[in-house]
Amino acid sequence: MGAAQGKKKEYSPRSNYCQKNRKHVSSNPASMYSDIQSERPDIGNIMTHPDYLDGNPDLIKPKKLLNPVRASKSHQELHRELLMNHRRGVESKPELQRVLEHRRRNQLLKQRKEEEEAKKLKSPFEQELLKRQQKLDELEREDEKQEESAPEFIKVKENLRRTSTLPGAE
Repeated sequence: MGAAQGKKKEYSPRSNYCQKNRKHVSSNPASMYSDIQSERPDIGNIMTHPDYLDGNPDLIKPKKLLNPVRASKSHQELHRELLMNHRRGVESKPELQRVLEHRRRNQLLKQRKEEEEAKKLKSPFEQELLKRQQKLDELEREDEKQEESAPEFIKVKENLRRTSTLPGAE
């Protein structure tokens, strides 16, 4: 009985308190197991810290590597095209038809620009020549209309005059 009643100071809460990690220490193996389970170790304490976090300016800090597939231009263009198709949704026209219409539109715009530039760049002399040419073309069209509307005997008479004057002129 004396052993059970002696040295009560050893079992006091202050004596089982560890100063290093400031946790309660007990000598009973069952209570040790429960202490391990109840106390979750700090993951930050277990993992090693990299050296470059020390702030040493002489060390080269590692950089995240680029994905070579995503870094390629063709992959980026493909991804951009897929995103655009997804945003637009299902199109009624196929892609080839859209491209052809786009080209036609661009060609018409280029042609109009060239015509406008050509009109702007012409000198007054060239503009006057164009006006005269247009007047002559209009007169020729009017003459052709009159000949078509003329009676048949007048056309035959003119043809006879031409044929009779041609051999005599030679």
